[in-house]
Amino acid sequence: IIESDPVWAPVHPEQAAAAVEAGKHVYLAKPVAVDVPGCQSIAESGTKASGKKLVVLVDFQTRNNPFYREAAKRVHEGGIGRLVCGEARYPCGVMPITAPKTPEDRLRYWYCNKAISGDYIVEQSIHALDVATWFIDAAPIKVVGTGGSKGLRPYGDIWDHFNLIYWFPNETILSFYSCQMVHGAPHEIACRIYGSQGTVDSNYYSHVCITGPKPWEGGKFNDMFNSGTQNNINDFYRFVTEGQYANETVAASVRSNLTAILGRTAAYQGRTVTWDEMM
Repeated sequence: IIESDPVWAPVHPEQAAAAVEAGKHVYLAKPVAVDVPGCQSIAESGTKASGKKLVVLVDFQTRNNPFYREAAKRVHEGGIGRLVCGEARYPCGVMPITAPKTPEDRLRYWYCNKAISGDYIVEQSIHALDVATWFIDAAPIKVVGTGGSKGLRPYGDIWDHFNLIYWFPNETILSFYSCQMVHGAPHEIACRIYGSQGTVDSNYYSHVCITGPKPWEGGKFNDMFNSGTQNNINDFYRFVTEGQYANETVAASVRSNLTAILGRTAAYQGRTVTWDEMM
C-alpha cells in the first residue's frame, strides 16, 4: 500500500517499481507522481505488473462510484451528444497549516512544498481534472492559464489559486479553476460537461446526473471518500484473488496526473504549453 501521507508523491514511482520488481501487488494513492518522468515510470510499472501477473490499482474514489461510472458510460455512448465545452473546479477554504519548527516538520508538512507535493493542483485538484478527462475520454492538447500566491499561507511555496483553459480533441474546451486558503470558500470537487444534446453534472460531495433530451436522474451521496475507497479495496482484493491483471486504473490515472502537470507548467510559465512539449 503506497499512500500519500506520510509518504509523498515524489517517491511513489520508485516505491511502485520496487514493489513490482519484488513481485508484490500495489495499491497506490493519487497523485501517482509529481513530474513527467515519474508518470512515465508508473505507466511502465503498470505494464510490467500485468506481464508478471500482478495487480496495480490507483485509488480515485469517483472512478469506483456506480453513479459516476454510469454517467461516464452514458457520455461515452453519446448520451449528451457531441461534447462542446466544460468546466471543472476545486475551491476549498482555509487549510490548518502552521510553519515547521524542525527539518522533520518540513516532511510532515510536505503538502506545502512544491518539490514534495507537486503543488496543490497536482496533489489535490487532480480529483476534478481526473473526472474531466474521464468524461471527455481524452488527454488535452494544450493549455493556457495563470495563478499565483497572494501570501495567504503561513508557510510553504505552493500557490493558492489556478485558472486554466484546456483544449481537448474535437475543439472541446474545458475551463478549470481552483483556490485554497480563502475564508468562506465552498468546498466542492465539481465537473460539468456540456454536450449538443445534454449536460452531465457532478460533485464529489453530493450528486451526479444528466439533464437534456435524454435525462438521467443519477444519484445522490454524502460519503464518497469512504464508499469509494472501500469499493477500490474490494476491487483490489477481487483482482488479486481472481487473477485480473489488466490494471486499467493506471493509464487513466497517469493521464489525469499529466493533465494537472500540464496546467501547472502553463501557469508557472504564463504561456500556452502543449502536451507534446510537456512530454
